[in-house]
Amino acid sequence: MNNSLQRVFHSPFALCRDYLELCKLRVVAVMLLTAIVGMCLATPELPPIATMISATLGIGLMASGAAAVNHVMDRNIDAKMARTHRRPLPQGKIDETRALLFAALLSLSGITVLIFWTNLLTAWLTLGALIGYALIYTMLLKRATPLNIVIGGIAGAAPPLLGWVAVTGRIEPDSLLLVLIIFAWTPPHFWALCIHKKDDYARAGVPMLPVTHGEGYTRLQILLYTVLMVLTTLFPFMTGMSGLIYLIGVTLLNLRFFQWAVRVYMANDSTAPMSMFWFSVKYIMWLFVVLLVDHYVIGLH
Repeated sequence: MNNSLQRVFHSPFALCRDYLELCKLRVVAVMLLTAIVGMCLATPELPPIATMISATLGIGLMASGAAAVNHVMDRNIDAKMARTHRRPLPQGKIDETRALLFAALLSLSGITVLIFWTNLLTAWLTLGALIGYALIYTMLLKRATPLNIVIGGIAGAAPPLLGWVAVTGRIEPDSLLLVLIIFAWTPPHFWALCIHKKDDYARAGVPMLPVTHGEGYTRLQILLYTVLMVLTTLFPFMTGMSGLIYLIGVTLLNLRFFQWAVRVYMANDSTAPMSMFWFSVKYIMWLFVVLLVDHYVIGLH
């Protein structure tokens, strides 16, 4: 069945599912968790519910819009990779024009919510993160340098800052610590996936680190960046932003993360990179949950 006929016979339910797939909802959900924690950490009390709702909605819509743009820009790459060739655009279920219109609708809706119901600084910072991810990372860095994920990681690290600014209306040092943690976490998280999908990236012509510098070098970088990440995650405790509960929780998480990094570095287990990748997703979620628990337990810090 050709692409035009496929679109004609595509059921409304399946079409809705395809549009939702453009939003990368699982990735956006993790981003929103870190944004919500950023909101909560910004104030000793629970942030205003109206602000939390508007900021979460606005950031979520704009992040989904950026994800949809990413689908459009990467459609030719996605078609060559086993991990992504079944996405809606490579399969012809949605065309580029409709996907871009969908992305524009999401993004405009999101920035409208942030401007009128949150604050201007949050709106502009979120727009900057959207441009950083959808255009600078996807269109330029991803195709130009094996350090793409390091440089472009700043955009993906923005959500807790966005949540913080949504509540306070300003950028503060503690909010930048949260950005730094995600920024340091991103390379070992993503390079573990890249090792597992190295052949896919090579076939698609994407200069990811394992393709350009080899697996051994990438495994070493994962270990080194993990050490950097572990040190970075201690800053909230060292600065007095968080207390004993956070220190205990993040230490346990870091020990497990470092264990995976060593297993990947040793290269004795072919399943280790992908196992580390999936653990790293849970790691960042639990780290922010521990931050939140520590923040609201009175008298321990």
